[in-house]
Amino acid sequence: MHLQIPADVATVIKRLREKDHEAFVVGGCVRDAIRGVDPADWDVATDADPSEIQSVFKRSLYTNRFGTVVVRQGDHEIEVTTYRVEAEYSDHRRPDAVAFTESLQADLSRRDFTMNAMAWSPEDGGHLVDPFHGRADLDARIVRAVGDPDERFREDALRMLRAVRFGAVLGFTIEPATATAIERNAHLASTLSGERIQQELLRIIRGPVPSVGFRMLSNLGILAVIAPELERCRETPQEKVAAVDVFEHSLATLDAAAAEMPPGTPSEDDLILRLAALFHDIGKPDTHDDGHFHQHEFVGEAIARRILRRWKLDKATVEQVAHLVRNHMFWYQPDWTSSAVRRFIRKVGLESIPVLFALRKADNIGSGARAPRMFALDELWLRVQGEIHRANTFSKRDLKVDGNDVMAALGLRPGPEVGRILEALFERVLDEPELNEPATLIALAREVHSRPPG
Repeated sequence: MHLQIPADVATVIKRLREKDHEAFVVGGCVRDAIRGVDPADWDVATDADPSEIQSVFKRSLYTNRFGTVVVRQGDHEIEVTTYRVEAEYSDHRRPDAVAFTESLQADLSRRDFTMNAMAWSPEDGGHLVDPFHGRADLDARIVRAVGDPDERFREDALRMLRAVRFGAVLGFTIEPATATAIERNAHLASTLSGERIQQELLRIIRGPVPSVGFRMLSNLGILAVIAPELERCRETPQEKVAAVDVFEHSLATLDAAAAEMPPGTPSEDDLILRLAALFHDIGKPDTHDDGHFHQHEFVGEAIARRILRRWKLDKATVEQVAHLVRNHMFWYQPDWTSSAVRRFIRKVGLESIPVLFALRKADNIGSGARAPRMFALDELWLRVQGEIHRANTFSKRDLKVDGNDVMAALGLRPGPEVGRILEALFERVLDEPELNEPATLIALAREVHSRPPG
């Protein structure tokens, strides 16, 4: 076996070895290179301590207590870390103390999974150091903890989510003893910060078949800790062709959403669609009444906001996902007037229309919907596109007069009356787009102003 590593990385290793130090590429970059995937980053481990590393590389930076020196070599910033062993993890997140060691095997033994506990040296034709048989597990597509899995997960509870992420995204199986240890320690996920949970969950949700990861999280007991609202959906029956409970329907919708967005879709829209698909029916357990879920979309909006804020998603993402959850139950009738279509566009918002339609289509697929519902959705889509193509007015910003125009024409000062007039003009233009001309709007503004409110 031979791994191709960047010339800059090879240079770093060579220079350390010239100073009589050991040096290897380690961890995830070795795993990915063996899999034939270009690593995003290359990490180097060495028996040299941080001061010795910096004496070899003048263009370097050391600002932490974990032995990692950032070396600038050519076009790369390469993390070079001293072999280390770690003490207790009292917070199940960070080691209480770090001690340096001269043993590569000791360093590899502290890592999470066997496939991440390999090291490679390009020297002497290249050789792999694999004390925990990570290469065999990688070939067998197995996620296995290094050493005692209970100890690994008590050290850092995030490793449980990482195990699920590797299993789901790579299509690997979690080795039975490792899986059982996750079940025993799932409660420790409550110690994780929202930011760290988000980091792993977004990788799962962006996977090719994201339902696999969320089903694993549920089966291993982690989901009940980090998203009990979603776990409850397993207990809520749903009369759907494709699913027997709300949880399975939500996962079927999520998978359909993952396949729905066309190539080239901005990644932020794809993520928002997937999150909305996962949470679109999250309000059903709280609104279950004789098989009906009255106003579950409004309850679901509030719950989705709560979960996404707990996971520390940014405000814009929270707002967009909540908006889609609230509006996903729209119901179209072929006898809608053009004005009704325009009011629908106004309510949803131009920027949200494509993602909302993708969500509704995914929801239909996840429900096992028959053709008529798809035909109705396609018909509404065509009508919406027609109204947009005609460049109609969908917000007050599209009116050909603004508040300053109204105040100048009617001699008004800033205040509620100006807002009332603009709202009335907008409502008229929604019904009759041809009225959106400056002179016509000013004439209508005079009529509105002449009538008292109410």
